[in-house]
Amino acid sequence: MRILTIQNSIFYIAYLSILSLKLSAQETKINIQQNPKFEQLLNEKRKINSSIAVNERYKIQVFSGVSEKAKKTLSDCKQNFADLDGTIVFNTPNYKVWMGNFKTRIEAERNLVEIKKVYANAFLIKPKK
Repeated sequence: MRILTIQNSIFYIAYLSILSLKLSAQETKINIQQNPKFEQLLNEKRKINSSIAVNERYKIQVFSGVSEKAKKTLSDCKQNFADLDGTIVFNTPNYKVWMGNFKTRIEAERNLVEIKKVYANAFLIKPKK
């Protein structure tokens, strides 16, 4: 091993000091330009999610099963009952098709009678929060 002399050590210290002054963290300002329609799309998504959210209203469950059949059932329900809104809800392991959004049980039962003519296994539910 070689022993450094005082002159060499001063030289290395000076050299490292000069190098350390040149080193610095990357400082850059990032300017993100966002399409204004993106915020509009997010607002629409929030509105849709809040309307689908489980609430205190009555719904009619038409189907419970696999995804493909749930999508087909929802499509058929929307054609047969255009005045009712419908959605697919996933509760492990099944996809459920819910129709309507009724304030009162009486209103829901009236619609249930009509829906049972097409979907005999339909039943009334009141989702919990």
